[in-house]
Amino acid sequence: MTLAAAPAARGALITESRIAAAEVLAALRGGTLLDGAFERVTTALDPRDRRWVQELVYGLLRSRGWIDSILAPRITGGLARLDADLGDLLRLGAYQLLSMGSVPAYAAIAQTVELAKRRHGIGASKLVNAVLRRIDRERELPAVATPAGAAAALDRNHDHTERMAVRTSHPRWLLERWIGAWGKDATDRLTAHNNGEAPIIVRPFGITRDELHAILHERGVETIPTPLLADGLQLPPGVALTQLGAFQRGQLYVQDSGSALVVQYGHVPSGDVAADLCAAPGGKTLALVQAGARVIASDRSSARLQRLHANLERMQVTSVDVREMDATAPTLEQVDAILVDVPCTGTGTFRRHPDARWRLRVSDIALLPVLQRDILAAASSCVKPGGLLIYSTCSLEREENDAVVNEFLADDDAFVLEPPPAGVVPDAVLDHGMLRVLPQDHGVDGAFAARLRRIR
Repeated sequence: MTLAAAPAARGALITESRIAAAEVLAALRGGTLLDGAFERVTTALDPRDRRWVQELVYGLLRSRGWIDSILAPRITGGLARLDADLGDLLRLGAYQLLSMGSVPAYAAIAQTVELAKRRHGIGASKLVNAVLRRIDRERELPAVATPAGAAAALDRNHDHTERMAVRTSHPRWLLERWIGAWGKDATDRLTAHNNGEAPIIVRPFGITRDELHAILHERGVETIPTPLLADGLQLPPGVALTQLGAFQRGQLYVQDSGSALVVQYGHVPSGDVAADLCAAPGGKTLALVQAGARVIASDRSSARLQRLHANLERMQVTSVDVREMDATAPTLEQVDAILVDVPCTGTGTFRRHPDARWRLRVSDIALLPVLQRDILAAASSCVKPGGLLIYSTCSLEREENDAVVNEFLADDDAFVLEPPPAGVVPDAVLDHGMLRVLPQDHGVDGAFAARLRRIR
C-alpha cells in the first residue's frame, strides 16, 4: 500500500508506512540497531514509501529531545508514565505534525489515533487524539514551533545545558562531556552536524573516480567531491543506491571519509598480509584490497559475516580469506599487519546512526574500554616483528581512544606509535601522530586510529 492510497482522513485503514515506522521503533526498544531494523521492516515497501518511513523515523530520532519537551507537559504525569510503545506512537504523530509539511494535520492525527487503538485500545487512542489535537492547535506558538523556541520556553529551573539538550536533541550528560572536552561552540557545531542528514559517500572499485563520476553522470546522477577523501563522491539525496548499475556491477562501495581515512592512515604496504578483525560489513576490507594487501577478514558473528560475504560477492572479490573468529581470542598465524576496528560507543557517527545517542549509557564509556583493551592485546600477539597494529574506533571519547592506546603502549614495550609518512593523510586529521577526525571540525563521520609498529 502506498502512502497516497490510504484513506487517512476516515481512519478506516492505517498506511503500511506508518505501521512500518511503529515497528522500527519497537525493534529499537528490543535492542536492534536502526539500520538493521529499518532494512528488515521496510523490505516489502515500495521505494517511495521506504523513503517516507526513513524521513519520519530518522528525523524523529534526530529531534526526539525537542518532541519530548512538547509532549511531556501535555500528558498528565509526563511521558514516563505511558507504555513505551504508546510514547513512541505519540512521538511519531507529533513529528509529522511539526516537521513534515507534506503530511496534512488530519492524516497525522487520525492515523496515529488508529495505530494507538489497534495496539493499545480505545482509551489510549483517546489520549493520543487529545494530545495531538492540542499540539496542532498550538503549533504556531514559539514554544512549540521550533527546538530553539521550546528550549527558550523552559522555566528558570532549567539551566543552559538542559536548554541545549532540548534545542539539539542530545542527552544532557553527553553534552556535559563534550562541553568539558571542547567547549560550547565546538559542541554546538557537533550537534548541528549530528542533526543533519547523512550523505551517501561512494568510492570507486576497479575504476577511477573520474570514470565512476562519468558512469553516474550518464545515468543522470550528479555527484560532488567529498571532504578529505580524494576518490570519494557524494550522491544526491533520494538516489536508490542498490538500483544503480555501477553498484550492481561492483564498481563502487559505500564508505564515509572518516572510515576511509583509517585505512589510508594505516598505510599497509602493497603485498603484505593484513588481517581485518571485526571486519563486517567490509568497507575497510575492500579498502585494504584496493591498497594491494592480501586480506584475512574475520568477525565473531556469523550473521555479520553473511553481510561481508554478500559485499565481497557483489564486488566480485574472491581473494579475501574470510574466517569466523573472536577478536578477543584470535586463532591467527602471525601476519604483517592487523587492523582492529573495535566495538565502541560510535559517538562520531551520530549523524548516520541517530538511534545511538538515545541507546548510549554513561556506563558504556567505562565498560567498552575493557573490551577494547582485551582485543588490542590479543591482536598484538599475532603481529610479526616489524609489522603493524592499527587500532581504530568511530568514537570521539578519549577513554576509548588515547587512553586505550597509551595504556597498551605502557604495558607492552614491543610496540611504538609510528605515524604514516608525510602526506599519506591530511595534516588536519593528525594529532600527535594519531588519526583524529572530528565531525565538528572536518564535516565527516568521526574516527580515531593509532598506527603501532612492533619493534621486536
